[in-house]
Amino acid sequence: MKKKQTVAEDPEEMIPSDSSQKEDEAPIKAKRSKPEEEEEEKEEDVVFHPVKLSRSDLYRPPSAEELNQLKEAESLFHCSLLKMQMEELLKEVALSERRKQRIDSFILTVTELLQAVPESPEVEVSDLSWLSGAVKVPFLLVPKATKGKFHMAPPASVDLIGSYPLGTCTKPRIMVDLAVTIPADVLHPKDVVNQRYPRKRALYLAGMAEYLASSSDIGTMRYSCLHGNRLRPVLLLTPPGKDSSSFTVCVHVCPPPGFFKPNRFHPQRNNIRTEWYTGLQSSLSESGEPPTPHYNSSVLGDLLPRAHLQFLSAVSSQCSAFADGVALLKVWLRQRELDQGTGCFSGFLASMLLAYLLTTHRISNTMTAYQLLRNSLNFLASTDLTVNAITLARDPDSTAPSLAEFHSAFQVVFVDPSGHLNMCADMTACTYKQLQHEASVSMQFWDNPTVDGFHSLLMTPKPMIRTSDHVFQLCELVKLQSSCKKLNLLSELMDHSGNYVHTALPFILSLLQRGLGQRIHLLTHSLSPAPEWSVESDAPKHKAQPPLSFGLLLRPELAASALERGPPADSPKAAEFRQLWGSRSELRRFQDGAITEAVLWDGESMCQKQLVPKQIITHLLQLHADVPESCVRYVGAMVDDVIKTGSEVPSTGEEESLLVVQSYDDLSRKLWRLEGLPLSITAVQGAHPALRYTQVFPPVPLKLDYSFFDREKTSRSLVPKENKPCPAYITPITVICHMEGSGKWPHDRLAIRHIRAAFNIRLGELLKKHHNYTCRSCPTHLDVWKDGLVFRIQVAYHREPQVLRESVNAEGLLVVRDNEEAQALEMETIHKPLLTSTLHGLQQQHPCFGAVCRLAKRWLGAQLFSDDITEDTADLLVASLFLQPAPFTPPGSPQVGFLRFLHLLSSFDWRNNPLVVNLNNQLTAADYTEIKNDFMASRESLPVMFIATPKDKTLSMWTKRAPSVQMLQRVVMLAAESLKVLEHQLMDGSQIQDVRVVMRPPLDAYDVLIHLYPKQVPLLSQAVDPPAVTFSRGVMTSGVALSGGVMPVIDYNPVSLYLAELQEAFGDLALFFCDPYGGTVIAVLWKPKAFIPVPFKTSQVSARRVEVTGEEANTFPNVEAILEDFRVMGKDMVKSVEARTEKWSF
Repeated sequence: MKKKQTVAEDPEEMIPSDSSQKEDEAPIKAKRSKPEEEEEEKEEDVVFHPVKLSRSDLYRPPSAEELNQLKEAESLFHCSLLKMQMEELLKEVALSERRKQRIDSFILTVTELLQAVPESPEVEVSDLSWLSGAVKVPFLLVPKATKGKFHMAPPASVDLIGSYPLGTCTKPRIMVDLAVTIPADVLHPKDVVNQRYPRKRALYLAGMAEYLASSSDIGTMRYSCLHGNRLRPVLLLTPPGKDSSSFTVCVHVCPPPGFFKPNRFHPQRNNIRTEWYTGLQSSLSESGEPPTPHYNSSVLGDLLPRAHLQFLSAVSSQCSAFADGVALLKVWLRQRELDQGTGCFSGFLASMLLAYLLTTHRISNTMTAYQLLRNSLNFLASTDLTVNAITLARDPDSTAPSLAEFHSAFQVVFVDPSGHLNMCADMTACTYKQLQHEASVSMQFWDNPTVDGFHSLLMTPKPMIRTSDHVFQLCELVKLQSSCKKLNLLSELMDHSGNYVHTALPFILSLLQRGLGQRIHLLTHSLSPAPEWSVESDAPKHKAQPPLSFGLLLRPELAASALERGPPADSPKAAEFRQLWGSRSELRRFQDGAITEAVLWDGESMCQKQLVPKQIITHLLQLHADVPESCVRYVGAMVDDVIKTGSEVPSTGEEESLLVVQSYDDLSRKLWRLEGLPLSITAVQGAHPALRYTQVFPPVPLKLDYSFFDREKTSRSLVPKENKPCPAYITPITVICHMEGSGKWPHDRLAIRHIRAAFNIRLGELLKKHHNYTCRSCPTHLDVWKDGLVFRIQVAYHREPQVLRESVNAEGLLVVRDNEEAQALEMETIHKPLLTSTLHGLQQQHPCFGAVCRLAKRWLGAQLFSDDITEDTADLLVASLFLQPAPFTPPGSPQVGFLRFLHLLSSFDWRNNPLVVNLNNQLTAADYTEIKNDFMASRESLPVMFIATPKDKTLSMWTKRAPSVQMLQRVVMLAAESLKVLEHQLMDGSQIQDVRVVMRPPLDAYDVLIHLYPKQVPLLSQAVDPPAVTFSRGVMTSGVALSGGVMPVIDYNPVSLYLAELQEAFGDLALFFCDPYGGTVIAVLWKPKAFIPVPFKTSQVSARRVEVTGEEANTFPNVEAILEDFRVMGKDMVKSVEARTEKWSF
């Protein structure tokens, strides 16, 4: 059953939901054309009937092959499930036989058409008059003219190349490569110079496109470039009719094998003359010209595809799992967005890597696909091709370049079997470092039995915005022209044939790498997608591509440092430091007496310091690359706006939380030292989200304006005045104070409560006497007014829950029975304090943990889910992102943590899996298995959202009460939608930049809306869209909050009190929802069963009306009266009651 489940759900997750996806790139099985889907279903989804086996077959001993498979599953995989999942995935991405037949017949048609291309008279290369105006040449003709003659002629041959004949072609993006050989008489041996060959190649492609345009056997025709290389345009053909989106044929144009000598393409030779390219007279001889390694490798790449296919076929024929191994590696690369675009690690390179490992005997021919993938990733993680090149050439000829020569020309080196071509010529060092990083992260969690390795490895998409801690984009790419000028890159620009984006990119990356230094683990960049355009339009300009995105993986401990300390003033490196930082560098003297160069960045609060990398990036790009700040779009902390407070120095709660924790620590020390208590204090524990840094808006020390309040005579308290707005809300911060056990504690529940009340009075007297704190004692707690904050101390006795469980039955026997009262007390005095201290420890390890919790809870509150996913549940969900981040690294910024929180909510399989939060790393692999087995055994009786922790493996006490199935479904749906909208907005600068969109709840699903007067909402300033006009709430803005003085009214929030009254009165008829952070609307949803008629009873007629039909009298809810009750109960608070649906009327 489990296996079936995996197949049904996973394929859709397999592909990142990328807006730029082409039709043929649609998620596997998700969006195939209907007729084809149906046909394949007919072919593949046969109805299976149980097979009747004879007795001898049933008890037949396993064959040698079956024994091998069993042994393999036992030794290689954590469990047999992983083996089954991999096999299912391979079936899912393999091409069906029917699809192959269609491809073969279309290839045959195309080949016949191409062989009938008519000849044309010979003309100059620059003369395009022979082409009809409709079809354009897929080439940017800069400079305008070059020497040479050209004529069309039928191809010398048309061959299949690439993954399809090799058997490594996979869904969903099926590309079939076709190599068309230009006849030798069209070319000239000197065509390698000055783009003559690339231009003839483009003309030949245009000639074929013109001829094919008239054929009805071709569906659509578009131009593209091979991995974004403008010198290598290709023609994309699709079949006509219903098959048009099922596969694409990619037509490459190649010279005849051996037509150009490979030594012409040595990376240190020049094939583009400066005089021709610039149009200026040049006195340079050929030997003095700058080398053109990228141009050379582009042309050489066209000479070798057939040789590469022969080489790979020979290797794959000896290894039976080769195709499956490549397929798994391709899926892995695709999920990490590394398999497409300029400088990508393509499927071809994946095949070549496996071939390298097989030919060098690092892996054996008998290995399974699983082992091939594992060994490939292990090799990538441990081998740095930017330093140590690898080569497939066994015995290269004497003219082949050495590896050192390749390294001097290219950043990443992987040499092909001929020994002349670097297959990673276009790859930047950063892309390879990203590949290495991803491989090492995969290897780390692969062997961890507590992680679902298959899902993390091959099923979870890793888009940049969800992987990198900070992202920024270069928007107007045309500005990179001036960067090339500033960085003096003319010879590199010639080498890249005028593509200034890819010319400047490596230099910009190395500049940023130097500037960011130790602040980052990794710098990544998006791979420019290969452009596609119609055959009737001109080739797009270099600037016509999406913005370049860069991702930063931060080191949290160093990234936010505002000081960049340089070398001592007299050191030779000081000049280099000054050159890098320009005017920002200045001499400073430090406390240790050293005088060094230093750069000081702006930033007072933590949320400002988080953006120090932004300041570094914009400064360096402006200074060294002429890229103005307006072109840099930094997406590091956009979402943080919704939890920002403070006008002069904005803060996202870190500083306020620290103040609360420091004040609590001080109180805790003072409680420990109190003398004069009948029993000593054994523990003081915080039990409030503010004490673990996760309160959405942490309590702020308040100084009260006494004129705003009335005085209550007996207790000298401050009471709100009737005509004034509701005063500021004062949060009581819960502190649990455990008293030592003693034989003097009574064994009666009521007596224990009285003793606790006596302790409250005594504690209050001692704190007043020794520290002059204003205290108010209550039977259940003691409120202490300290530093403008209120701490609510609850005295706890460790045996009280046990006493609550004990009772004496009619026979006089002692019965121990669990009950809700005891559980609630344990939750308050044991579990919550423990959770608070554990999560406080997590915050010390991961500085942005608290901010991610605050964002997550702000979203839950704004979407009206606060009652369903409680504060503790939300904190545990966020903790799981830090404790088990696979396949990511732990979040390094609040924004990326929040995106992953939404992804977790929307994609986790709550029905079939428990979410295990391994706090303090206390759970072993055996515990995980036990939790999973217990969960499966009693699934029906467990909460729908099941969260297991080391202290709670079987009950999921945090989610016992809520959410319900329906609410969880809604949470999942809204999380998925919010994630989609937010990621799209963050990555697309053309969108309206308003991240608060995901915080505004859709209210159309609710039946009644109760609008409240903003004046009576004490937390109005915390609303998602705070009003322009705010009310005075009796707080003085200037001055320091002090201890002592008069006690205000604590925990007074009319909105939550009104909500509680509504739930108590009408909870059987409706559900009530409200945003606890300044929401001015209470949304009401009628329960479906509320309107079922009930037989008349005199005891059940409140808020109901009676209808008599014949002999029967039934009662229905009286909605008009109920709505009137809403108004009456909320007198002076309710502005209006809006009934939006008429559900009850029918």
